[in-house]
Amino acid sequence: MAIKKSKESEKTLEELIARLEAIANQIQDGEAGLEKSIELYEEGQAIAQECTKRLNAAQKKLETINPNLIEPKPQSRPYQDLPGDENETLFA
Repeated sequence: MAIKKSKESEKTLEELIARLEAIANQIQDGEAGLEKSIELYEEGQAIAQECTKRLNAAQKKLETINPNLIEPKPQSRPYQDLPGDENETLFA
């Protein structure tokens, strides 16, 4: 698997995603057989890990460049009455 990992690191993210889609299609077709499907699954897992690693690195770079890109934690808002009749109840 070390040889494949070095090949993966040479490919672009787009190439890796295209390969991942091709692997998924091959497995879904069901014509690969069990052993081949397992090999494809293992390859797909390695590619998915590489993609995740690259996306996380890209996100960190963007957050370093612009800290405002970091999503703020949701803040709770006070309850607001629904518009309508003040005497109206929601549950009968």
